Order: sequence, then structure tokens, then C-alpha cells
Amino acid sequence: MDAKKFLSQLIDIPGVSGYEEKVSKAIKEAFELYCDEVHCDAFYNVYGKKVGNSENSGPKIMLAAHLDEIGLMVKDIDDKGFISFTNIGGVDQRILLSQEVYVHGKKRLFGVIGAKPPHLQNRDQINKAVSMEEMVIDVGLSSEKVKELISIGDFITFNSPLTQLKGGNVCGKSIDDRAGVVMLYETMKELDKLVYSGEIYFVATAQEEVGTRGAIISTYKVNPDIGIAIDVTHGDTPDASKDETHAMDKGPAIAMGPNMHPKLTQKLMDVAQENGIDHLVEVAPGLTGTDARSMQVSREGVPTLLIELPLRYMHTTVETLNMDNVKKAAKLTALFIASLKEGWEECLTY
Repeated sequence: MDAKKFLSQLIDIPGVSGYEEKVSKAIKEAFELYCDEVHCDAFYNVYGKKVGNSENSGPKIMLAAHLDEIGLMVKDIDDKGFISFTNIGGVDQRILLSQEVYVHGKKRLFGVIGAKPPHLQNRDQINKAVSMEEMVIDVGLSSEKVKELISIGDFITFNSPLTQLKGGNVCGKSIDDRAGVVMLYETMKELDKLVYSGEIYFVATAQEEVGTRGAIISTYKVNPDIGIAIDVTHGDTPDASKDETHAMDKGPAIAMGPNMHPKLTQKLMDVAQENGIDHLVEVAPGLTGTDARSMQVSREGVPTLLIELPLRYMHTTVETLNMDNVKKAAKLTALFIASLKEGWEECLTY
């Protein structure tokens, strides 16, 4: 399966933080094509293991990309069947009004998010953004039928399939970080072309959007010598600071800062340079807000790297990504793994 088709399939599968069972199962099935061992844990983390094809000893490396997505949750159902809701993860409430959604109750119900139209608002209301508390989901059914099919606490996902744009870009929901999971999948393929040593763990982590919880659990379990987090960063966007955004067509970004191991980061950039792989550098002076922050401090500490895919309109239903960067990031990661030969431990010392 090619990268774009896999991404399209993944973003159509519901997987809000804490409710990732279906997407976890789909990822497990995909990983089984290229891994020696695959399993899931009780938190829906997916672990794929590849054993190196070289006789040399090598490191235990863990790659992590999160499989969960932001979403909503049913908070109440009124006597007319309108559903009030709250958010799971960092949903930008400014984009909610008029979105199409699916409510996942006893059966999946299509609905739309609505609010009082401007014609019925007073002057003060017209000049203010509609808050989440003022919005409702309308599934078109009576209160009795809604309550029969939907319960308080059911989760809600957005209806926004993958769409092709010009210039190699695609857009849709939950590309953060299903694109990272696809990058893991592509890295597996790239490794099959190379000679490498050690044990490589590909982990699709759960509940990143609510506190990198899957990374905490899985890194403790794997206990790797080296951790590599794969996530997204901000692509260039109108009116956004150039210091905080990255070009969409110049390759993945390699993060530098205290969350990342400096010598490993330099080696990763050297590998990119030696192989002519486009890449950018992101300055990250504090916590990165990714799985890297939890990987780094697991057990007695894990030397960690962070590779990021530039993404526009993060945490909306039109997240936009250049697919070429997924391939470039996968190739870079595989070549980096293959570069860790005899004496790789020197990369971890100061």
C-alpha cells in the first residue's frame, strides 16, 4: 500500500484519545506486513519490531508516532434531541460551527454543529465568536430516539476525508499525527533495502493529545537505547511568524534543543547532508509538546531525537501536509538507523 492510500485509510478510522481501538487494530494489521513481531497493549499502543539483518551488535531503537486524534464528547442531550458537547484534546473551537461530525453511540450517527443564526442574535452577540457552550450537534432525530442511540460520554469525530490539493499537498483531519504513523510504515519499507543492526521498535502511541500518555507507557516497556519521536510542526502560514513556521516543500524538520540529544541530532543532520536529503532545523528551547518529552525522561533517561513534518492549520479539519516530506523523513530515518554500526555507543557520550 502506498503512503497516500494508507494515510487516507487511517484518517477515516475513528481514534479520539482514549478510544483508539479501531485505528490501533488497523495499524497493527499494516505493521504485520513489514515487522517480525507486532502486538498491542491494553492502552491501544501498537508495537512493531524489526530485527537487524547484520551480525554486528546494534542499539535498541524506538520510533514513536501517535495514533490518536483530537475530538469531542457528548455532554448532554436536551428535550428536543440537541446534543451539547465538550472537547477531547486541543480542539480549536473557532472552527467548530457548521462542521460535519459523527457521533459514535450504539450506532454511528451523522450530525452537524449549529448555533443560533446571526438573524436571531442581538447586536452584542453578532460581534462575538460563538463559544462551544452555545453550539449543539443536530442529528435530525427526536430526543427519545437520540437518547436511545447515544449516551453521555460517547465520543465524536469530524467528517473530513483526505483531499488532494495542488503541489503534492493533501488536507484532512487527524493528519496530526496519522502522517507520522505512515512515516513509520514507510521507514519499515526503506529498512528492507538496507543493512542494519540491532532491534528497531515502531510504536504507534495512544493518548498523545491529552498528555503523551502512550509514550510514557511504551517507552518504559521497550526501554530503548535511542528514542526517535515523529510528529508535526507548523508549516508556513499567512501572517504567522517565519521564526515559528517551516516551508512545506523543503523536507522534514530536525528539532534541536534540551529535549533532544545533541550528538545524535548532529549525526542525524550529517546523514541528511551526506545523502542529499532536504531537511530543515527547528529551534526548540523547551519542552516540545511531543512524545519526545516523555521518551527522554523514561526510566533512567533515553537519548532522544525529534523529526517533524511541516503541517498547516494544525488541530483543524483541514490540516495540510506535503506527502513528499513523509517519504523524505522515512528515508532519512532508515539511513540514520543503518549508519549506527560498530561503536555506535560513542554517539551517546559527551
